[in-house]
Amino acid sequence: MTKDQFETTLIHGAFDVDGGTGALTAPIYQTTTYQQRELGVVQQFDYSRSGNPTRLILENQIALLEEGNFGYAFASGMAAITAVFFLFSSGDEILVPSDLYGGSLRLLDNYFQNFGITWCIADTTDPSALEKSFSAKTKAVLLETPTNPTLRVSDIAEVSRLSHEHGALVIADNTFLSPYLQRPLTLGADIVLHSATKYIGGHNDVLAGLVALRSPELADRILMIQRSSGGVLGPFDSYLLLRGLKTLAVRMDRETESATAIARWLEGHAGVDRVFYPGLESDSGYAIQAKQATGAGGLLSFELNESYSMSAFFSAMRVITLAESLGSVESMACHPATMSHASLSPEMRAKMGISDRLVRLAIGLEGLSSLKEDLEGAFSAAKTSRN
Repeated sequence: MTKDQFETTLIHGAFDVDGGTGALTAPIYQTTTYQQRELGVVQQFDYSRSGNPTRLILENQIALLEEGNFGYAFASGMAAITAVFFLFSSGDEILVPSDLYGGSLRLLDNYFQNFGITWCIADTTDPSALEKSFSAKTKAVLLETPTNPTLRVSDIAEVSRLSHEHGALVIADNTFLSPYLQRPLTLGADIVLHSATKYIGGHNDVLAGLVALRSPELADRILMIQRSSGGVLGPFDSYLLLRGLKTLAVRMDRETESATAIARWLEGHAGVDRVFYPGLESDSGYAIQAKQATGAGGLLSFELNESYSMSAFFSAMRVITLAESLGSVESMACHPATMSHASLSPEMRAKMGISDRLVRLAIGLEGLSSLKEDLEGAFSAAKTSRN
């Protein structure tokens, strides 16, 4: 799908015009149950845990945008990944990247491990190292590319090739780039996940998760898990995601442009020891990112120099908000060690490359000069405070 085709699909894809009323916006079917016209004959919709017309439009839309065949909407990103983990059985192993999102790691470590489903850290950025990580128990590789929060990039096509040779599925979390910038299913991944709370929704007003895939067999299993576990997305939240999706392309373009400019500016700043952003030519993942995606997205991280006060840095910001999320029109800053990855031990964070000096920035739609001025003010306050 070309950029032009994608932008048009965002507006006219799974829903264009309501045939009955001419409405340009998908109706919100705020109902839990549906009349059955004849005893013993089940209609398309019978109970909203099993299916809702508004949710179905959204599910069809994410399938179209990811170039898949099936889509499913859940009450949160964690509900979506939980449903995917339910595909596996006792004795199965899942390979995960070294800096997997803390919530996903907590889910595996605290809960699914109780069911005999184990996990093992693998270097998905290095195919030769990944090759050595497979065992007879390995049934899936969970990819975040870029990862959270150090933005390491994995070659989706190469990871998919290796995984399929070993009989393992590839589950790709595409939250950070969205289908506008990257489509893992076209590169060989089997399942795509989204915390749709982030870029898909884009406005900090809805909690949601999405799954997209191509395989009818996997789709049947995910559908049954969705219906059985019940963590489905409500009709109004489905409507909010459909509304947010219409502006995905213009938001991602602007946020990527600003994030790239800020990353380049931070590279030369005295208060910064290192910048993590695959849109920089100096980044180790730059070449792969350029090969498999059309942009690096609106998220970046950097390590604050030890001569600067971390608390003063965050306290001084006025435009950028200290908050534990990303992907919205508002710019947000996060301290992973005490926020997004606080549930992990210091030893685990160190193993994942998450230092106490790491700052994550999710760039929104504010003016670029305003963002730079806000950051410069924070650097100044942090330097003054430290001295």
